[in-house]
Amino acid sequence: MNREGVHRDGDYRWVIEPTGAMRVPAVLYADEQLLDDMDDKVRWQLCNVASLPGIVGAACAMPDAHWGYGFPIGGVAAFDTDAGGVVSAGGVGFDISCGVRTLVSTCTRDEVLGVQERLAHELARAIPAGVGSTGRLRLSDPEMDAMLTGGARWAVAQGYGSADDLAHIEEQGCIAGADPQALSQRARERQREEMGTLGSGNHYLEVQWVAEVFDPGAAAAFGLEPGRVVVSIHCGSRGLGHQVGTDYLRDMAIAAPSHGLRLPDRELACAPINSVLGQRYLGAMRAAMNCALANRQILTHLCRESFRRLLPGFGGQLLYDVSHNICKVELHDVGGRKRTLHVHRKGATRAFGPGHEAVPDALRSHGQPVLIGGSMGTASYVLAGSASGEALSWSSACHGAGRSMSRHQATKQWQGRKVVDELAARGVLIRSPSLRGVAEEAPGAYKSVDRVVDVAEKAGLARKVARLEPLICVKG
Repeated sequence: MNREGVHRDGDYRWVIEPTGAMRVPAVLYADEQLLDDMDDKVRWQLCNVASLPGIVGAACAMPDAHWGYGFPIGGVAAFDTDAGGVVSAGGVGFDISCGVRTLVSTCTRDEVLGVQERLAHELARAIPAGVGSTGRLRLSDPEMDAMLTGGARWAVAQGYGSADDLAHIEEQGCIAGADPQALSQRARERQREEMGTLGSGNHYLEVQWVAEVFDPGAAAAFGLEPGRVVVSIHCGSRGLGHQVGTDYLRDMAIAAPSHGLRLPDRELACAPINSVLGQRYLGAMRAAMNCALANRQILTHLCRESFRRLLPGFGGQLLYDVSHNICKVELHDVGGRKRTLHVHRKGATRAFGPGHEAVPDALRSHGQPVLIGGSMGTASYVLAGSASGEALSWSSACHGAGRSMSRHQATKQWQGRKVVDELAARGVLIRSPSLRGVAEEAPGAYKSVDRVVDVAEKAGLARKVARLEPLICVKG
């Protein structure tokens, strides 16, 4: 990234002061190497975000930030309705409520290694993955409406998992305000047979083990003992969420002049929060979030079934489930008083600190679990939200390693079969219906997750709890 106009404000905080149409500063959290490696488009997009009406505080970029659609991936921004704030479909993204949930087992690494090949086969057989993959369910229109308003609660009522899971899911498994009628027929049709599927791209189900503990107290509360096996599921709202993004980006771009909005970039299409279009988008987005929560709940059930066929004592208690691509209504401290804000997180993770009422009772004293996915074959992390994150980034942290090259570039540098073989030689089994997809997600196509997480901790966004190493990865 070109550092012209970027000044350092601490070891891991970089600021671009408002110029031109910018209403607030742009703030990037990075060390020197991560900053230099960021595409100049990250800077350009972040400054564009800082120019949107009603933005509060600063437009922020997390340490894993890279170029995205409208907002940079890793971008965070909060908007005040009373100040003319907007909601941006580009600030949420196409894969609405893409997120991670982590299950904690009672199994050890050695127990899983004893059945590793068979377990990899069982999981790949049970978990539909890949472009256009379909699941066991085909939803009727009434069932679709129930799922879109009920989220994970609907899935549990259908026999997928247990009511105990709900306390460990963001919004207790169901976000209020979903409006199925705000979805196009095309969005509904795309999801009719896709419930309980991983999808493609960087989505995965990964069997991992706790390789290192950094915060023994938090790790004990989270059930993360050294050598313990966990499972992380990374996916979102599938075709439905993508269609919601497509539909509303178009509608917002068309309607912008009627709302008096001059967009610095068409991809930043937005609408006033209080407008009919803004409220309609929020209803559709929340329906897509419930779709994602239901989808991950079904996948959790399929995962537990697969494990228990080989390891009956698997357990698989849900640690937490949190979304990465979402706009949430939250209460935040601004200038010494609480204000209700619409916080956009695109490729960023909510990271509430200790004592926050939204964190499950059993975990509250340690802060919200922050689930950081690595790239295929590399480490993942569990962090905990920090008290300082509120003032720094609206209680937000990084969400993964962040891409360092495009998927097209990755396929020129790696072959899928070779990546699979190299990881197998290291003890990591990859199962995917697409070798091209494996090449696109090669570990070398991403930044160092270790560096990203270290910066997130040192910047005060979240603190490290445990490092997870992979054993099996089912990829789309």
